[in-house]
Amino acid sequence: MLTVNKVPVEDVSIKERSDRTNYAFRRFQSYILSQLSILDVGCDKAVLKELLPVDFKYTGIDVGGTPDIQIDLEKTDQLPFEKDSYDVVLCSDVLEHLDSLHSTFDELVRVSKKYIIISLPNNWSCARKPIERGRGHFMHYGLPLQKPVDRHKWFFSLSEAHDFFIGKAKEHHLKIKEIVANDKPRLQIVTLLRKLRWVKKENYLNRYAHTLWVVFEK
Repeated sequence: MLTVNKVPVEDVSIKERSDRTNYAFRRFQSYILSQLSILDVGCDKAVLKELLPVDFKYTGIDVGGTPDIQIDLEKTDQLPFEKDSYDVVLCSDVLEHLDSLHSTFDELVRVSKKYIIISLPNNWSCARKPIERGRGHFMHYGLPLQKPVDRHKWFFSLSEAHDFFIGKAKEHHLKIKEIVANDKPRLQIVTLLRKLRWVKKENYLNRYAHTLWVVFEK
């Protein structure tokens, strides 16, 4: 059984959305480049398109940025593509922004033919320090004076993201090819001391890992 305590961890610094896209392509290019087409869900400025071969079929969708097709996933019950339209579907840190998280996940599976690559953030990680200190704020939550254009709609730990992936794989009869967590690069002594304090890997990951990735295969 795939447990949180067996999830491999890679040190990755994500400061911009483009950093996440570059990491996704570099880390999962063996799946992507073995195919011929990809749907980039939440593409922003379509950074991925520039990394792909010129003859690769690319479609980017997003509510903003520079997508090929502008789509507000909050207002869309069904993606405008046929079943099995794309060999690969990439959806990086998007689902947590949607009330329709579950139905959108189902749509990602429907339109993919081979692989679905998804990342979810570990919200506990960014919230931990402000809560412990009793001051400060953390991104995508809080109470701004004016209604924000976008925000997270779900607050979950890395463990919950992991269990969601496992459960959805069973529900849709998908094979999990990989699950990998991202931690922030830091001094080795700091990481060691934290791991000595939080001996159970799941506890450590829920406190410090910032992202969880999965590769599903249909």
